[in-house]
Amino acid sequence: MFFETATGNEPVRNWLRGLTKEEKKAMNKKKHRGSDFREFLAEEGILEEIEARAIKRAIALQLANLIEQKSLSKGDLAARMKTSRAAVDRMLDGSNPSMTLTTLEKAARALGQRIKLELVPA
Repeated sequence: MFFETATGNEPVRNWLRGLTKEEKKAMNKKKHRGSDFREFLAEEGILEEIEARAIKRAIALQLANLIEQKSLSKGDLAARMKTSRAAVDRMLDGSNPSMTLTTLEKAARALGQRIKLELVPA
């Protein structure tokens, strides 16, 4: 699955479709293909959005795994968090970017976890 922006664009797929047969053949023959994927995304101006979505999806996956391990339903988690089931659904939706630290903290606490947030060099 290719990355899709919030507007529905798929820049990687569109770029690949725009290549000629000769360019595609040349790409397959090269051992090193130039800049890395992060550089490509930065050039397209979407690196930060991609990274934010990846983090959100990773967190949503961790939460879903914890919910399953603890044999909880979404309704059970919502009750523990003192929120609605719809809010839990949004939190677990990896494509929904709207999760606040407050919501994440409530979820972690409801699952017997704590948050470890860390800033690293860019």
